[in-house]
Amino acid sequence: MRSVTGARTFVGFFVRRDRWMVMWWVVGGVILYWSQAISVEGLYTTQAEFDRAAASMESNAGFIAMAGPPRVLNTVGGQVAWQSSAFGAIVAGLMSMFLVGRHTRAEEESGREELVRAGAVGRHSTIIATAAVVAIANAVLGAGIALSLIAYGLPVAGSASLGVAATLAGLVFGAVALVAAQLTEGTRSMYGLTGAVMGVAYVVRAAGDVAENGLSWLSPIGWGQAMRAYAGEIWWPVAISVFTVALLTTVAWRLLDRRDLGSGVWPTRRGPATSDIGAFGLAWRLQRGALMGWTLGMLLVGVSYGSIGNDVESLLGDSGFSDSFVAAGADSMVDGFYGSAILMIAVITSAYAISSAARPRGEELSGRLEPLLSTALPRVRWALGHTAVTVIGVVAVLLAGGFGTGLVYGLVAGDLSQVGRLTGSALAYTPAVLVLSAVTRLLYGISARIAVAGWLGMVFCAVVMLFGSLWRLPGWLTGVSPFDHMPIMPVESFALGPWLAVAAVAVALSVAGHLLLERRDIAAV
Repeated sequence: MRSVTGARTFVGFFVRRDRWMVMWWVVGGVILYWSQAISVEGLYTTQAEFDRAAASMESNAGFIAMAGPPRVLNTVGGQVAWQSSAFGAIVAGLMSMFLVGRHTRAEEESGREELVRAGAVGRHSTIIATAAVVAIANAVLGAGIALSLIAYGLPVAGSASLGVAATLAGLVFGAVALVAAQLTEGTRSMYGLTGAVMGVAYVVRAAGDVAENGLSWLSPIGWGQAMRAYAGEIWWPVAISVFTVALLTTVAWRLLDRRDLGSGVWPTRRGPATSDIGAFGLAWRLQRGALMGWTLGMLLVGVSYGSIGNDVESLLGDSGFSDSFVAAGADSMVDGFYGSAILMIAVITSAYAISSAARPRGEELSGRLEPLLSTALPRVRWALGHTAVTVIGVVAVLLAGGFGTGLVYGLVAGDLSQVGRLTGSALAYTPAVLVLSAVTRLLYGISARIAVAGWLGMVFCAVVMLFGSLWRLPGWLTGVSPFDHMPIMPVESFALGPWLAVAAVAVALSVAGHLLLERRDIAAV
């Protein structure tokens, strides 16, 4: 067919271009499943302890909504399938979404797709090549998951079932992204629509599993879990996913014929009549979608932590392995667990803070900043608009995480005073999170191309938090992490002195970043 001329060449090029990106997604997905097997096996010292924990999990509606239908939870395989399958489907879906966006909408926005189509290239060659690369990436992910679990010693049939379920979920959401790429006119809109479908799929699956009303059969995530890994596997749900992928890919093919290059089936909504929105207004419009997504996501993370309630001790067991889940010095395991949970929420929020602080880098490297600064908008005022959005966003995301944890924990434990207690504990980490965003801002002030090194700060803080005591890192090294100077609330009391000191460091680094930005050249594109 002439409409797919060049597709084979594109597949080879896309695979070469995406090899490192796909490798890291696959490694992360495999670790998600494989690490659960290790943690579960080391957590319970006796089968009786395992049985008690499983019974507690099976009766917890919050756990079921978060993970899925509970099956054979008193086995390592059952726990791996239960704890990993829903999140593994999301990981596969995100990988597929970004691959599709990279080779469709991003290419059209940059103008490269138009140059490519000027050659002897068929109209449908890009979409076919993109679908093929998504299929290859998900097949590698599924194979990696299955082989890692088989190598660990889990049953072959159950391990293969989990790998196939992850692969099919990635293919379904990849097909959704292909349709979204035809409907919308921009990469962000495509990501937003695809992400919304994944969110709805997760919520529908959760509602169906809790109520046991069959609603889970409307969710691609539920189709994979219905294969019953390690619990008497069934394979016919594979047909549902395969049919859905074929249908959505056909729809994307047809929609591509109905639109012009660079446009979407759905026209872009016009903005307001006024253009006087200011630096903050511009930054807010650019970042509000990401902020809303992070806020909702962190709220769900908090809900998942809070749903554990007072069952921490029975779930973690009596082994020394449980010490890694609770903050040191806690009077009770419950307080120690929630102290660690809030700290984890703060570290995860750092990812939002860094990505938000690095957003000006994308505007500069894309060439959109230079025309903007040719107007009456000063460079520092433009940067301050993004900084203000970052600060507001950090507070909002921490607030959502702490509120979700406190609300659900308070409802489960019958003590709504936990709402204010845990929300305040999360907000107390605001200066530490802002330090990492300020480091990114400082690096951006030096050069737009090195701002991505700000992610190393988050990696360092996570390593110190998780492995600092285990590896016996020296105090001067752990002290580099801003989180090391913050009290672990609610285990410890709030301390104003360290809070102000860390906040001062964040302000100083931000000021230095803005001054450096004022003095350097804008990157040439």
